[in-house]
Amino acid sequence: MDKNPKSSETISAGSPSSAKASAGRQKKEATVASLTEKLGKAKSVVLADYTGLKHKQLEELRKVLAGVEAEFVVTKNKLLERALGDTASGIKPHLTQATAILVNYGDEIAGIRELIKFFKSAGLGNAKAGLLGSQPLSGDEVKRLSDLPSREILLGQLVRQLNAPIQGLHYALSWNMRKLVYALSAVKEKKG
Repeated sequence: MDKNPKSSETISAGSPSSAKASAGRQKKEATVASLTEKLGKAKSVVLADYTGLKHKQLEELRKVLAGVEAEFVVTKNKLLERALGDTASGIKPHLTQATAILVNYGDEIAGIRELIKFFKSAGLGNAKAGLLGSQPLSGDEVKRLSDLPSREILLGQLVRQLNAPIQGLHYALSWNMRKLVYALSAVKEKKG
């Protein structure tokens, strides 16, 4: 009788452990491809430290972000680094510890505003770095962007600023007419 049970077994190349490794590799490649696609569509990206947030809080955050055309994705740093490629070398040093990404598909700032507001209300999490288009941003710059008014408010302010000179010109040109009307009204009252 053979006392070494392993001697009678042979490990083939198609063993279950080999299949698991291949499936794991395929899953990682699929994750990198998915992240690359999301980053390609993104108008802005924020790397965030989500340490301490519970699963329920993350789901709540995802619901809020879905309303502003943004997505919060938790992934491994190495996979995210591969998905970023050479385009974002300025933010790669921030790929440490627990990292998630906020991907904004619509308004560049709306998702950032919601993320920072959520982090403040939860008392946990912070923005590490970001990308606005291809421009790298520090964590402080991301926080300053979140303080900007919404796009609609900024457009309203722009319209008001553009309209001010026109209104001033209209007022200046119409002043002489008003002055004439006042003078004729005064003459009419005196005679009248």
